[in-house]
Amino acid sequence: MYATSFQYVIWSHLDRFQKTTSAGRQVFLVPIIVGVPRETFPDERRVALVPAGVSALARSDVSVVVESDAGREAGFPDNAYEAQGATIASDRAEIFASANVIAQVRGLGANPEAGAADLDLLRADQILLGLLDPLGAPESAQALAEKNVTSFALELLPRISRAQPMDVLSAMATIAGYKAVLLAAHTLPKMYPMMITAAGTITPAKVLIVGAGVAGLQAIASSRRLGAVVQAYDVRPAVKEQVESLGARFVELELDTAESETAGGYAQAMDEEFYRRQRELMGRVVAESDVVITTAAVPGAKAPVLLTEEMVNGMGAGSVIVDLAAETGGNCELTEAGKTVNAKGVAILGPMNLASTIPFHASQMYTRNVTAFLENLVDGGEVKIDLDDPIVHHTLLTHEGQVFNDRVRERLGQTGADEGSGD
Repeated sequence: MYATSFQYVIWSHLDRFQKTTSAGRQVFLVPIIVGVPRETFPDERRVALVPAGVSALARSDVSVVVESDAGREAGFPDNAYEAQGATIASDRAEIFASANVIAQVRGLGANPEAGAADLDLLRADQILLGLLDPLGAPESAQALAEKNVTSFALELLPRISRAQPMDVLSAMATIAGYKAVLLAAHTLPKMYPMMITAAGTITPAKVLIVGAGVAGLQAIASSRRLGAVVQAYDVRPAVKEQVESLGARFVELELDTAESETAGGYAQAMDEEFYRRQRELMGRVVAESDVVITTAAVPGAKAPVLLTEEMVNGMGAGSVIVDLAAETGGNCELTEAGKTVNAKGVAILGPMNLASTIPFHASQMYTRNVTAFLENLVDGGEVKIDLDDPIVHHTLLTHEGQVFNDRVRERLGQTGADEGSGD
């Protein structure tokens, strides 16, 4: 039911947007206006677009309207936006009323409580893009479809080379991996590097990184910069070279990992017997570590438990676990999201939304992702929804009153050959 190249065009009577069609007809395009509302998720300090993004989008004839103080907590005051040509609106409703594209960090789905209020402000044919957690909250996608909103979930971006500048998950994971090391170093009652002092030699901390995705690799690099001895484990043997290139030792366990990764490059959930065997083999490595940072997550699913209470009890007093999967249930059996748990002298940190704790650079990186995505979407003053483009095809969540993405449709119990075609 979807055309292979669908053009989403809004008409106006503004002379500077006059265009002549191939048929010689004079038409007037409504300017594309991106609205940037203030984030409402608890303790969220990021903003979807920093001032530099305003001037970047202007090159594609895209205007920007920003809710007052939207960037303040990230270090970007209103006057910085105005200096780049953005309009500041004091009323949130005005943002949604004046913009035809809404850019958010956490949109409906990823902001389940406060985000519900924005649903009333969204209008038919408006475009919403951001982190929308469609696999974790598929009902929000249905609500957007019923509102006839065209939405793009940036966490569904395919792992292809052309999409790398738009990869929000990788950008935010980079920050999380870095900050996890700082939290561990702050909590550990030891120093990270080896030091030769007049009082004797101080041995380096032993750090184990579980999961060598973007967050894990950054955690390896940051731990090495601080002088720790680092080991890393991942179910994907292919990442061994990356781990070793950063100066860490790759931990190899005797496990069948052939189905550990999806065709799209994301981690794939394994069966419980696999995880049981993995925990059994990993126990010794965990016991000899001063710090364990876990990063294992499966999109749209509960995080696998990799560290049991028994394994934690085998660690030395003063050891630290930083569980980056705390928001989705945790990789450690004892993790409590948003809290620090003391388990017989072992500190277990369950941080949430770490990227938001470094909002200045997180917002800069997110802006580059968003502007790259919009530049791919906008052509000649029009927003073009080209379903032959894998970037559009995979991220398109709702369109023309329907949930488009197949995985989300499946979670909603929606089937049918003539309905939706995203994957």
